[in-house]
Amino acid sequence: MAAIGGYFSLELPKREEYHKDAIKLNTGRNCLEYILCARRYSKVYIPYYTCEVILEPFRKLNVAYEFYYIDIHLEITDEIHLNPDEALLYTNYYGLKQRYVETLEERYGLQLIIDNTQAFYARPVDSLDTFYTCRKFFGVPDGAYLYTNARLDDELEQDVSWNRMDFLTKRIDYGAEAGYSDFREQSESLVGQSIKRMSNLTGRLMQSIDYDAVARQRWNNYMLLNSSLGPTNQLELPMDLDTVPMVYPYLTDKKDLRDYLIKNKVFVARYWPNVQEWAGKDTVEQYLSFNLLPLPIDQRYCEDDMKRIIELIYDNNTDSQ
Repeated sequence: MAAIGGYFSLELPKREEYHKDAIKLNTGRNCLEYILCARRYSKVYIPYYTCEVILEPFRKLNVAYEFYYIDIHLEITDEIHLNPDEALLYTNYYGLKQRYVETLEERYGLQLIIDNTQAFYARPVDSLDTFYTCRKFFGVPDGAYLYTNARLDDELEQDVSWNRMDFLTKRIDYGAEAGYSDFREQSESLVGQSIKRMSNLTGRLMQSIDYDAVARQRWNNYMLLNSSLGPTNQLELPMDLDTVPMVYPYLTDKKDLRDYLIKNKVFVARYWPNVQEWAGKDTVEQYLSFNLLPLPIDQRYCEDDMKRIIELIYDNNTDSQ
């Protein structure tokens, strides 16, 4: 029975969740673990170009995996033939590979698992096992969504998230740098978590988001960057009208550009440090890991912010000449 009266909680608007029909879990990697448990695959093919945390459920469940390579268009180069008890995991990179996902579905059918952690707005294709994470698109401490017609019999415990909020609240009061160590610490706290239902807090935060406004802002910011940076971007990815990207993936040979942007308070991550060790030197994956700059385009930023990024990149190019 809910309490009436007393002190106030956070004032959050209540809207409809974007993935309201999905299974709501605590992390993206646990969505994958759920699939592996329910499907009982003996082996899964996974990309070299991915985050190392993807291996956590395979190691926990002792499920075999084999890596495959991609090309500069982020598409599979290996010839992969699946046995009936095997699956292929593909990442919808930056939210820009939905059409390729549909092509893969025609070939592999229900043995295809789609990692949409970088593609929150991409709708699941037919009955494919598909999972999403919340933290890459929104200011929440955890949370993930899973589409699958396979079910576990176990009753899942519900997660709690109040103790993972420090980096979010500290950023508001003190700025991004002040909360970064908390962000890293709280990200580490998600390692090894058992499969749980999404917390009430994260679920309520996800109900407060204006998803249409977020999608419009991301689209506009992406197109603004692309209008200026597209001619110098080595990565050519088509942008469909229904696409909502995670970042603007800018591929460049400018080795010092990442540090220059960070020095000027444009924080650019690196995807992913583990890739060179896995895929080896002189591979597409290694080149992408070192040279691709995921420029921020999210809903926090406006046209002036995008112009600042563009100016910094042009200034760096001029200084390097």
